[in-house]
Amino acid sequence: MARASARHILVASKEVCENLKTQIEGGADFAEIARQHSLCPSKNQGGSLGEFGPGQMVKEFDTAVFTGEVGKVLGPIQTQFGYHLLEVTSRTE
Repeated sequence: MARASARHILVASKEVCENLKTQIEGGADFAEIARQHSLCPSKNQGGSLGEFGPGQMVKEFDTAVFTGEVGKVLGPIQTQFGYHLLEVTSRTE
């Protein structure tokens, strides 16, 4: 069964999400940006969500984790919680 590890940043608006993505792509540390800006309690772990399997996250998030490129910052991804930046840190099939 497929498994993945990922980290994310949750914010309230698409604009903030896009701005943070630009900062990360420009060299800012993902974990530090998560600690400063994420609305999710995972911010205390630099946005880390640990390891999980398909179907354990909301559909939009799940799709991105199991189809997106590993090691690349994905997003903004909109869910019922807000807007996410997502980085898949590892994935096994």
